[in-house]
Amino acid sequence: VQLVASGGGSVQPGGSLRLSCVASGFTISAYEMRWYRQAPGKERELVGLIDSTGRRTNYSDSVKGRWTVSRDNRRNTVYLQMSNLKPEDTAVYYCNVPLYDCWSQGTQVTVSS
Repeated sequence: VQLVASGGGSVQPGGSLRLSCVASGFTISAYEMRWYRQAPGKERELVGLIDSTGRRTNYSDSVKGRWTVSRDNRRNTVYLQMSNLKPEDTAVYYCNVPLYDCWSQGTQVTVSS
């Protein structure tokens, strides 16, 4: 079971990025998938999740209305579309499948002018 996250980078405030998380060793269609982030000196924070059906999503208050979690079960991939990025969104981002307690490597997102 493996998750590989990608898509991070540096962007100016107000910009957008899309993170991808490709799963291998299992089929994501049966599982809730989550995105977390960890900023320097802070605890890891859940920012968004999507249930196995793709019909239910949930977001932290800090990103609600700006970001969207989606999934493409045919590609075994989960996405985090981040819009209107702010400097406080700077962090390392991880995807997770809670039932396996499996984590991706982190992908760095830096928001700075």
